[in-house]
Amino acid sequence: MIDQKDNKFAAKHQGGAQINSVIKNEILKQSKNGKLPCFIAFKIAKELQVSPADVGKTVDLLNFRLAKCQLGLYGYQPKKRKVKPKMPSDQNLKDAITDAVVAGKLPCSKVWDIAALYNVHKMRVSCACEAMNIRIINCQLGAF
Repeated sequence: MIDQKDNKFAAKHQGGAQINSVIKNEILKQSKNGKLPCFIAFKIAKELQVSPADVGKTVDLLNFRLAKCQLGLYGYQPKKRKVKPKMPSDQNLKDAITDAVVAGKLPCSKVWDIAALYNVHKMRVSCACEAMNIRIINCQLGAF
């Protein structure tokens, strides 16, 4: 379960970080080969009424990997990323992205908000960000 030889994910959490056993048990039930898809991590957070960051932290402490980012930014095979640059045809969507950017960066949570507001897939917003040279930051699960 926990590979002490290569505990690089757990190392990013300051000493004394404890594993939440309830979250851990759900991760163990729903992960496969030490990987937990982003979608499932958010599902666990919702079901357990905990933050996505708490689920991400537990994934790290188990030294598991997050996979299949809903924004297409990490966890895909054979390439790590799935997102491709594509400029949005909807000017309102483009303006919403531009308005939410700070110093060329857009938090993951804002991508989700914009996608919900315009009723589009999250990856459509991240593809637009790629085309607009906007870096997405602050993964809600803590992956980046």
